[in-house]
Amino acid sequence: MEKTYKRTKLTMSQVMLPNQANVAGNVHGGEIMKLMDSTAGAVAIKYSRGNVVTARVDELEFHSPIFVGAMVTCTGVIAYVGKTSMEVAVTVDVEDLESDEPPKRALSAYFTMVALDKMGKPKRVSRLEIETEEEERLFQEGKRRHESYKAKKKKK
Repeated sequence: MEKTYKRTKLTMSQVMLPNQANVAGNVHGGEIMKLMDSTAGAVAIKYSRGNVVTARVDELEFHSPIFVGAMVTCTGVIAYVGKTSMEVAVTVDVEDLESDEPPKRALSAYFTMVALDKMGKPKRVSRLEIETEEEERLFQEGKRRHESYKAKKKKK
């Protein structure tokens, strides 16, 4: 068992069903996006210890198709934390359960989640404790994206 309890990562898996796909067996992108949003929301709730809402989805990239019967695994990692918002890096890996092939990356995106208090107002979240080089890299990339969004907002 881990020495410390990490609240910055969460993984959810689901087998894709026929009602989630078109007639050719391709899973609808919206179904995967919903699973990604649920994963981002769950890890943000876990981290902030309260309700959250999705504020933005960025850089959603489809890398490969997903078919009925495949195991889809979404992993959400808190990459950056601001005052009330958290950026969650979400990756989706797909595994054909009928073959010996390893899982493949199917999608990735960044979700910005905002923590809310009981009155539905943004609330402060705790500072992100960085322990590894990978966490530092994710944090710095997230910080650059956050600053870029703020600069774009000021121009409007």
